[in-house]
Amino acid sequence: MIRLELCDLCGATFPRDDAVRGYVPDSSSVSRRNDWYDGLRLVTACRADHFAELRETYRRRPYTEEELWAAKMTRALTQGPPALSVVELQCRTGLHEPEIRRAIAWHNSHRGPGAVP
Repeated sequence: MIRLELCDLCGATFPRDDAVRGYVPDSSSVSRRNDWYDGLRLVTACRADHFAELRETYRRRPYTEEELWAAKMTRALTQGPPALSVVELQCRTGLHEPEIRRAIAWHNSHRGPGAVP
């Protein structure tokens, strides 16, 4: 049986062994298993030129520390018991209080229309 992959650019399916993969910087991305990969997104393409286009798209996307910190906080709040204090968030995210406050401000300023306050 041939295992298939999906191109992150064009949506084509292709054999997994033909995939072109790599990490690109993305401040919205955090790893569920290994925080060493926080801020990196694994992308998959069907060919080298599609991978190059994906890499360029992410290169042009702003990399915002506050977005990364907000993603780390979301991970901490959705995995395990909810954190109730800044100190608990500091322990679970590795962030300092000023970073947590900046992440909250960033998150609040980027919420979509109609979001519950």
